[in-house]
Amino acid sequence: MTTEQLIEQIQIKKSFLCIGLDVDLTKIPQHLLELEDPIFEFNKAIIDATHDLCVSYKPNTAFYEAYGIKGWQSLEKTINYLNEKHPEIFTIADAKRGDIGNTSTMYAKAFLEDLNFDSVTVAPYMGKDSVEPFLAFKDKHTIMLALTSNEGAFDFQTKNVDGKELYKVVIETSKSWKNSENLMYVVGATKAEYFTEIRKIIPDSFLLVPGVGAQGGSLQEVCKYGMSKNVGLLINSSRGIIFASNGIDFAEKARAEALKMQLEMKTIINTNF
Repeated sequence: MTTEQLIEQIQIKKSFLCIGLDVDLTKIPQHLLELEDPIFEFNKAIIDATHDLCVSYKPNTAFYEAYGIKGWQSLEKTINYLNEKHPEIFTIADAKRGDIGNTSTMYAKAFLEDLNFDSVTVAPYMGKDSVEPFLAFKDKHTIMLALTSNEGAFDFQTKNVDGKELYKVVIETSKSWKNSENLMYVVGATKAEYFTEIRKIIPDSFLLVPGVGAQGGSLQEVCKYGMSKNVGLLINSSRGIIFASNGIDFAEKARAEALKMQLEMKTIINTNF
């Protein structure tokens, strides 16, 4: 998917919502556990209930890898279902990979070719040669960790390096990498005050923003400081939507939560564009 196609979907749906498909078998409705593939059946129901309200889905691969080969098969079935039924939706493999060049190439092939995700998240700690292999894929996107929403982010990301915070150095450096136009960045919603500084460095890049909802981030604050001329945001919500209920009505309740966010986003878009 091209960036232009993603922007078009945001305009059509009046939404920049990304729904995280982080499936935990201890939290899904009990009746699904009786099925052959409860993870996929849960995802399918969530997708069927919410696909018109969001522009992106983001499975965190850890929640599939934890269940071994069956979990990986559930992930494959989920992405195949999305690509077949809703090819207009931007898909993110939240895998946070990053290794030496030839290994990164294999990771990239796994997610961007074999599973055919539109994008994959990566960790930039090993530098250019660990990220550029992901950037080599046409019409695919690499979403690089920049400033995360967890408490440990302050251990390294905001430390000064030659008078500048490390996360700024990382973002600025990444702009010089080959095919950097295929880069997006992860910026946590719980650090809304940093968005102004980040937009000075990457004014038009898309930002994947976790932390709204269950982690306490403010959608209004993120949009105030982080929106670009093309919105430029993918606001992720996982637990707050997919686990809104663990009963028979789980998909209906998930839709209700997604609709709340979409309507708020619609108001923001109509006000600013």
